[in-house]
Amino acid sequence: MSWQASDLGRVVVLMGGWAAEREISLRSGEAVLAALRSRGVDAHGVDVGRDVLRVLAAGDYDRAFNVLHGRGGEDGVIQGALELLGLPYTGSGVMGSAIAMDKYRSKLIWEALSIPTPGFLLIEDEGDLPAAAELGLPLMIKPTLEGSSIGMGRADDMAQLRTAWQQAAACDSPVMAEHWIDGAEYTVGILAGQPLPLIRLEPASGFYDYEAKYQSDQTRYHIPCGLDVATEGEFQQLALKAFDALGASGWGRVDILADAEGNPWVIEVNTVPGMTDHSLVPMAAAAAGMDFDELVWRILGQTLEGKDG
Repeated sequence: MSWQASDLGRVVVLMGGWAAEREISLRSGEAVLAALRSRGVDAHGVDVGRDVLRVLAAGDYDRAFNVLHGRGGEDGVIQGALELLGLPYTGSGVMGSAIAMDKYRSKLIWEALSIPTPGFLLIEDEGDLPAAAELGLPLMIKPTLEGSSIGMGRADDMAQLRTAWQQAAACDSPVMAEHWIDGAEYTVGILAGQPLPLIRLEPASGFYDYEAKYQSDQTRYHIPCGLDVATEGEFQQLALKAFDALGASGWGRVDILADAEGNPWVIEVNTVPGMTDHSLVPMAAAAAGMDFDELVWRILGQTLEGKDG
């Protein structure tokens, strides 16, 4: 099915918000807004605050493009508000957004479905640190409800484990320990039920942290990713399975690590990935022959024809 800008009506681009990823969301929102306007869409940006329901109700909008990253925008909260208003929106629904935002509960589902994911443990207090260490050092310590690698840290010994746990807990989120996979890092964009070409990430810092994602010019992005066609296809299908298992839909990104033997391990799903000049889904779309404006157009078009249509 094809559509025209006039079919989309008055579109609100939701950006900013109050999460730790606010600044990245504002950058994503401005890029999306420019892309939509270049296609003739009647698009309007809103920096989302706690009065968002009033603002949306007063705006006479026909649909929403959500680029709110992190809590409040990627966890089912804004999705529930949009459902209440009867406003079609991009990306996953309430359930898929909420589950994917929670890294711990995502992994519980994958574990139950035998989708490979590194060993993990929820650290509820300092008394859980010895049990976490039994997963096998080194460990990745992360807040379960943050994105963009905020609050994450590597622990090679008990002292670092305690420090990393304190750092993650300061994010006002439950904290999870995850067995460290020492190997290549890949990401798989998902668009309308189809995986995009893999990207292999090569951060200068050793792992793909906040600086590597948004600030460093030293991070290298390999497309083609270096895997043979059959193996890349297997990784893509694993990513799609992990994405679907959480109830995610529309578009998103799945992060995968491969160990020294080449075995893939699913790390997390992002249901509202970044849309900046350093962002991965636009890179993958470009490798598939789709420029940024076309990618944005297709994501928004899913609100007309079904998110995986």
